[in-house]
Amino acid sequence: MKPVTIPSPHSPASRLPAPTADVVLPCLNEAAALPWVLERIPPGWRAVVVDNDSTDGSGDIARALGATVVHEPRRGFGAACHTGLAAAVADVVCFCDCDASLDPALLVPFVREIQEDRADLVLGRRRPHHRRAWPAHARLGNLALSRMLRRRTGLRLNDLGPLRAARRGKLLELALTDRRNGYPLQMVVRAADAGWRVTEHDVPYLPRTGTSKVTGTWRGTWQTVRDMRRVLLEPPASTTPTATSAHGPGGRAAREGARR
Repeated sequence: MKPVTIPSPHSPASRLPAPTADVVLPCLNEAAALPWVLERIPPGWRAVVVDNDSTDGSGDIARALGATVVHEPRRGFGAACHTGLAAAVADVVCFCDCDASLDPALLVPFVREIQEDRADLVLGRRRPHHRRAWPAHARLGNLALSRMLRRRTGLRLNDLGPLRAARRGKLLELALTDRRNGYPLQMVVRAADAGWRVTEHDVPYLPRTGTSKVTGTWRGTWQTVRDMRRVLLEPPASTTPTATSAHGPGGRAAREGARR
């Protein structure tokens, strides 16, 4: 088992009662990582493991460990995430990778920020705790996408990481359509277009268990960047702003970024 130290900024919040939420965990052959991940789901929360057609018995393991398991036969990170969102029932829904690189317990202050109406979408900025946690090519791809996102929306984010939280109903209103690797970015882009308040907080990033299916290789990273570039070229969604953006009143920065 990997030791995880939650950063001190989260320590005061961890002494408060944990808010309830559903945690969507897209899963493709993560049998070795599942016990580590599921034992860190906060008490009272529900783990929704989306078995993306695994061949290593991940679904059975997750079910035996008490998780709610749904099956999504269409391969794709976005397909798994959206199936999990549809299966969620809690007001606040979180997303977390299922490879033991991120600790689900770090989501407690994220959910509290949503429930206290201080943000509409909370993202985790990954901070590697080991040089093996984040390969150089994956970091470069993430940096390039963050800059493109800034030009498109005006959001000054540093990462497009998978650890995040938002209200389920609002997420469904975004009508996300990407079912591949562009799903996390499309969520942020459409949230910005809708004037959401988007915040970002540092989280420790650990070496994953097993081999990455997305950014473990240059080819996988390039495919991810290509999927996300396609999302950035989409015209702004015709959504009505539902909140004041953290980066400008009424999402103005997002709309101005879209025109550039």
